[in-house]
Parts: sequence; structure tokens; C-alpha cells
Amino acid sequence: MQFMLLFSRQGKLRLQKWYVPLSDKEKKKITRELVQTVLARKPKMCSFLEWRDLKIVYKRYASLYFCCAIEDQDNELITLEIIHRYVELLDKYFGSVCELDIIFNFEKAYFILDEFLLGGEVQETSKKNVLKAIEQADLLQEVFFLCCLTKAIGCLGEVWEGS
Repeated sequence: MQFMLLFSRQGKLRLQKWYVPLSDKEKKKITRELVQTVLARKPKMCSFLEWRDLKIVYKRYASLYFCCAIEDQDNELITLEIIHRYVELLDKYFGSVCELDIIFNFEKAYFILDEFLLGGEVQETSKKNVLKAIEQADLLQEVFFLCCLTKAIGCLGEVWEGS
């Protein structure tokens, strides 16, 4: 996989993950072209299209389009399965994911994607294992926050006693 884009029906980019090195200018140009191309297609049209020297595979879930660019020899159906698995992971984590979940928790959406895909290839096929890794990271983040909070309260106590 070369890249994955998530965008709304209005064409707003919500998430982008690039697995090939491109300049920001080229990324913006590709994004603009692809968003316009996919949004212009009718709902009953095929979810695969040839674009430049790549194949584009996309799927709409509610108000979001999940769009992946793959090389010519890659399998479109496997890519659709990858998109579906990512949506399932987001659904499990957020409890029926919606566009607002992606907007306000984009770092979690990226983290879930990074646990699932590595370098554009599936890293972990088990939803259970991906969600377990995310749970552990959430727990670690919570513990770190509580440690920082405890330390900050301790420092405030020292300042309070010193005055």
C-alpha cells in the first residue's frame, strides 16, 4: 500500500498515512485529485479505479471515505478487507465510530492504524491482539499521567509549605 486517506463526503481530509516518501506539495496534489475523483463517482460504481500507475481502492462507511492506493500487482479485494478490518477496529475501540471520533481522537485513529499496518503491510491480523496493544498503551498513558499529576501535587505542597 502506498497510502491511505480518510475524507468526508464534503471532501475534508480527516486522516492521511503515507508509506512512500513524497513532498508535501505532491501529497496535497494527490489528495486533492483523488478526493475530487472519488467524490465524483456514483454510489453504484465499482470501488476500484486505475489512477496514474496505481490502483485506488475505496469504500464509504457512513460519512467517511476510506481510500487506499496500491500497486498494480496488489489484490484489490485484500485491500477492501484491510479497509474493513480497520473500520472494525475503530468501531470496537470507539463503540460505533463516527467522523467526530476521528476528528477529536485523531491520535488514537493513527495509533490503531499503526498497530494494524506497518509500512503499508498488515502487521497484525488479529483484532483481539491489536485492541489489546491499544488497551495497554492507554493504560500506560493513564499511569504516566497519574505519576505526573502526583509529582506536580507534591511540588505544589513543597511550595505551599515553604511560604
